Amino acid sequence: MSASLHSHSPLPSANGYGSKSVALVPTNNVTTKDGVTVRARIDPTLTVEDVVKQLCLNLKIKDPPVMFALRDEMDDLVTNDNLRKKIKTKLNLKYAHQLDLLEAAEIVEKLSIRDDKTLKLALFSLQKFIREEQFANEFLNRDGLRELVDVIYASHGNTLAYALTAMQNLMDLDYGWSSLDDAFIFKIVQILSSSSSLINVCRPATAILKKLVEADPVSAPGPIVASSSRRPPVVPPGSVYRYGFYVVFEQMRKEKGLLETVVSSMMLINSLLSHVNNTRWDEFIAELDRLNVRKAVIRLMSSHIFEDLTSCILDFQANIIRVTYRKKTTLVEPDVETSHATMLKQIWTTSKLTETLDENGENLKWRKLGFDTENLTREFGDVGVLGLDCLRNFVQNDPDSFAQVVLEQISRPEERRCPIAKASNEIVELLSEHWAIFAPGFHTLALNFSLRMWNESGAAKDDFPRVIALARSQVKVALRRENVRPWHEVEQDFLECEYRAVRDRQMKELEQEDDLLSKIPVRNLRAKLYKESYEFVRQQRIQCLLQGAWFVNAIPISSPVLRDTVRRPTRPWRFLRLDNGLKYLHYVDSAVKFPVRNGLEDLPERIDISLVNEIATGTCAPPPNVLRDHSDLPPTSPLVPSELSFSLLSAHDGSLADQIAPDQSRWADWTDGLNMLRRDSGHVTSQETAGFVQALTEIGLKIKLLDLSGEKVEIPSGLVAGAPPTNTEFFFSELM
Repeated sequence: MSASLHSHSPLPSANGYGSKSVALVPTNNVTTKDGVTVRARIDPTLTVEDVVKQLCLNLKIKDPPVMFALRDEMDDLVTNDNLRKKIKTKLNLKYAHQLDLLEAAEIVEKLSIRDDKTLKLALFSLQKFIREEQFANEFLNRDGLRELVDVIYASHGNTLAYALTAMQNLMDLDYGWSSLDDAFIFKIVQILSSSSSLINVCRPATAILKKLVEADPVSAPGPIVASSSRRPPVVPPGSVYRYGFYVVFEQMRKEKGLLETVVSSMMLINSLLSHVNNTRWDEFIAELDRLNVRKAVIRLMSSHIFEDLTSCILDFQANIIRVTYRKKTTLVEPDVETSHATMLKQIWTTSKLTETLDENGENLKWRKLGFDTENLTREFGDVGVLGLDCLRNFVQNDPDSFAQVVLEQISRPEERRCPIAKASNEIVELLSEHWAIFAPGFHTLALNFSLRMWNESGAAKDDFPRVIALARSQVKVALRRENVRPWHEVEQDFLECEYRAVRDRQMKELEQEDDLLSKIPVRNLRAKLYKESYEFVRQQRIQCLLQGAWFVNAIPISSPVLRDTVRRPTRPWRFLRLDNGLKYLHYVDSAVKFPVRNGLEDLPERIDISLVNEIATGTCAPPPNVLRDHSDLPPTSPLVPSELSFSLLSAHDGSLADQIAPDQSRWADWTDGLNMLRRDSGHVTSQETAGFVQALTEIGLKIKLLDLSGEKVEIPSGLVAGAPPTNTEFFFSELM
């Protein structure tokens, strides 16, 4: 490294470069603690520690280098991870004292002063400096956490917002805040409940509760000692992983109306859904159902800020799938669960039927509503609590209509009655197959449609499968492109279609589709092959990322830069490659494309994949005269987004990269490949990738079916379990 004063008086070279090499190193302005600005050429391959030492040597500073640090003009600490970037962008740097001893002690002292102006200035600095580990350690050692908690208890307005943000940033550390108690958690709950209009207060308060929910003992890193199989794991003393859903929810329950306040906070709701434990599962999910959290999400999706919440919406959908699956696989046990008994009582009371005895002297109750037996655990066996929820919602949607339908069916001869409850369960199964996320409103429409088809077709007991097949056909038609169709059009398809039209269409469908494909074992096989095909394509896409590719560095459409000021960049090309650990995208920017060697030696820069919250497409335009298709644009033409562009967006730092792919195939490889790296496996963006998955699925299915049909194997529509063994003298065969 070499440096010279701003007056251009030279200082000795300290990096060993000759004059030709020095000219290639960027020059940065460095301001010393005395306010003197020098121009320094800093070798980007050095560590920050070495840079500080050489500055001390060149500037003849007598104090030991360990007392100093480098900061940028925003007072952010320069580290080994960001040194190269700050040097290359020629940011102004500061040569300042380390913060750990001096500033930490001063800020802790100012927190105890209840002067609002002094407190605000101290908190404003604290929320930034607390991110630095050395400063944080000194702050904690000086009992700063207790002082900060006291400030949160006593503050309001912007002062409270600064204090909460400082606490949120401190909790990014995985140590130091294990002393936060129930009283503090309840205080945060109260702040969130009473300050719903103050976004700068609600945002950090929500983030603090989210951190506490996620600080569950089971999430603690490293080995955990379990006290027993029925108790939660025991974490070491002082660990911050001692909170979790139960601890936070216990305090939330004390503040009435809190969930109504936070129901629009997708971040906290997702965290609660991900960490809810078995003890409070039913209570919490019932509360979310009562608040109709799904409608709140729909409102968010229709608002102008939806694009900023895309990742949260996808996480919420994944959580709802998990909740729905759990309901579907949870047995209905009216003799054990009070909530199940209550819902069944509501259904029975609304039906206005009376319990009687059959010809064998046995109770005749639920069979009047269409079940085959009085054993409700068995009757709801395939659809679980989800089926019970849907039937209860159907009843509550229009109690008088439900009672009238029941009366109409019960007045008919037994063979002509529509089994209402059994039909409800079949609709649950049908919609569960159609959607990953289940909507009770559609269940009501489809069940009413089934009842109408039963009446219009004059169906009898043996016709039940035929009526359900009609419902299946109508669901496919009514829910086509349901994500873009208006709700009234979906309702119209269910409410106004005639039986004859539905039946004629179904007959044409059966002519076009082999009956073999509609059998349950074949549908299950298709689902399995789809998962295998998806994983195959996913691995292929990731392999493309591992090989790497050249892209054009693009201009974001949202950029405030005017079109007539845009010039061809000096380094318009970027080569991107994913590392073998699937954690970082390494890259290099260049004026021209060149052969890139295997490995990462030619790729000095990198992007942390975990920081990428969304892969947005069609977001940016090519710089002038880089892509031939855009070379004829006049200088005043507006920026036009490229169909082959994509951006890697983070939650807080905006866009991490803006690229344009050379062709459609490369665009599909990378946008879908990056999406598939998400922990939930992401989603497919391009039709090309979706088409590959579907084609592989259909080819695999046909090959499997050719094997079966060639052997003339009969595929059953369902499997019936035989009678249980009469004794224990049996074994399971190893032959498949």
